[in-house]
This record gives sequence, structure tokens and C-alpha cells, in this order.
Amino acid sequence: MDCPDLTPAHRSRVLCIGDSYRRLTGRALVPGGGDPIDTLWSAPLAIVAHGTEPDPVFFFGNRAALALFEMDFDAFTRLASRFSAEPLLQAERMRLLARVSRDGIIEDYAGVRISATGKRFHISNAAVWNLTDGAGTAVGQAAAFATWQ
Repeated sequence: MDCPDLTPAHRSRVLCIGDSYRRLTGRALVPGGGDPIDTLWSAPLAIVAHGTEPDPVFFFGNRAALALFEMDFDAFTRLASRFSAEPLLQAERMRLLARVSRDGIIEDYAGVRISATGKRFHISNAAVWNLTDGAGTAVGQAAAFATWQ
């Protein structure tokens, strides 16, 4: 699966994923050179990001994430992020997002997510962080995880 074509505005939003992580931690989210969007897209860890809408919608999922969620990029980027968690775990998800909003980043999240076909998978050691643009304006939240089963 190739990296989708992105508009300049969408590319700018996606670039905030790695830039925000680096500002918060001092580390690169994904080591490598070349086009940072291609690096995020092909990373071996799952990377997802949603916006700041009242019911946030994913605007990015990389190749690893799309395989886990069993969706293509177009379908994934129309999905409200709350639908990635089981309905009974939504309160836990809301507590997580509130903690991230308060602290900027957490790197110890674990939880159950659900794919488009109903498969449940457990993620652990996930980082979840706030996304901001170069001016410090909030543009969403992102998550990255390399451990799932």
C-alpha cells in the first residue's frame, strides 16, 4: 500500500505528528531521513492522529495502523476516533484523552481497540500526545504503538 496523495494543508497537519512528538520528548518518533511523511507512513509502529473537532475524526493512519484496523486510508480518515474503542471502554478512553490534554504526552497507555471487521486487539506501551503546529495552536492528538496482539 502506497502513501496516499495529500493536499498541502493535509501534509502540514501530518507533519505536526513527528514535530509535536519531538518538541515534547526531544526524540524523533521515527528515525530516518528523507520525506518525513513517507517515514511516518512506512514506520513499523502504528501511528494514528485525530483532529480537534467536537467528535474528533482521524486525519492520519499509517500503513501499520490501517492493517490493524482493517481499513483503507479514505475510510479511516472518515472515522470518528471514538469508534476505534469498544463502547464499554469509551469512559476509559475519555480519561486518557483528558490526561494527555493536561500533561501533553503519556507513554504508558494500554487498551483494547476494534478493527472494521470487529476484531479486538490489545495495544500496550503506547505513546499518546497533543499535536500543535509551529505557532503552538492545537491541531489534535496522536498515538503510536509497536506492541499489539
